[in-house]
Amino acid sequence: MPVDPQMQTVIERAAKSGLPPYYQVSAAEARRLYKETRAALSPAVPEVAETRDLAARGPAGPIPLRRYRGAGTAADVPLPLLVYFHGGGWTIGDLDTHDIVCRTLANKARCAVIAVDYRMGPEHKFPAAVDDCVAATRWVAEQAAALGVDPARIAVGGDSAGGNLAAVVALTLRDAGGPPLVFQALVYPATDQRMDSASHQSFGEGYLLTRNNMLWFRGNYLAPGDYDDWRASPIRAADLARLPPAHIITAGYDPLRDEGRAYSDRLVAAGVPVLYECFEGMAHGFLTMGGVVAAAHHALYRLGQSLAQAFKPPRE
Repeated sequence: MPVDPQMQTVIERAAKSGLPPYYQVSAAEARRLYKETRAALSPAVPEVAETRDLAARGPAGPIPLRRYRGAGTAADVPLPLLVYFHGGGWTIGDLDTHDIVCRTLANKARCAVIAVDYRMGPEHKFPAAVDDCVAATRWVAEQAAALGVDPARIAVGGDSAGGNLAAVVALTLRDAGGPPLVFQALVYPATDQRMDSASHQSFGEGYLLTRNNMLWFRGNYLAPGDYDDWRASPIRAADLARLPPAHIITAGYDPLRDEGRAYSDRLVAAGVPVLYECFEGMAHGFLTMGGVVAAAHHALYRLGQSLAQAFKPPRE
């Protein structure tokens, strides 16, 4: 199908903006530009029952977190939890750029969400982001009672680089014996740092996420020798069995589309239940564009449905 008209408007708006591409500026400037452009595309901020900034114990010091409790949830009832890792090429993005995504998921799944502000490149190279995300997930499970969450109902999720990190956390915790996860929500996840799929060739120019920017992001995060490490490319993991069920969303005009589909196929082949959906008319990054792209609301609704189902106690 053709590019969705609303997405096409975003693509044309970006092309006419006059803003420099990320790879031509410093990481600090790229972070500023990303935050500003996300705000311009965002919907109204939904109300939640509570937000609170916290810090987890991490391998290199405190890891900033933000906890959300969904609207209408009881303060005295332990809630199921989604640990969320933001996108941004392991270089840009923070708790604020994905605040609305986290609020929306907390409300739609009637759960708690804890967003993780992990260390990023180029200041902190691989595997710093992985180490922080694993440590934060373990910490919230250990502190479940104090955080008001149910340690038996923890999911991980993220978009783009955050989807990569969520997949890697799920693999790491499986091999480490826990804490157990009930679900993984992966939105256009980066799963293969070789970046050589057909969709990389077809959509590397003209659809928001360009190849030059991807190469810049990868260079900020990884050394060439890291590309085949499964903690950087989870599709390179030898065994994908015994992982939690997954909902994987891709975008039809996204360079990452094929590696998201390939990861879904490998999970299915390993016996992992997967719901795979491609939003055919969308480009990379659409999840945070709910102010101008209706499909963002639909994708968040679908993720909320999947999380709510995964969080149901076994007796239901």
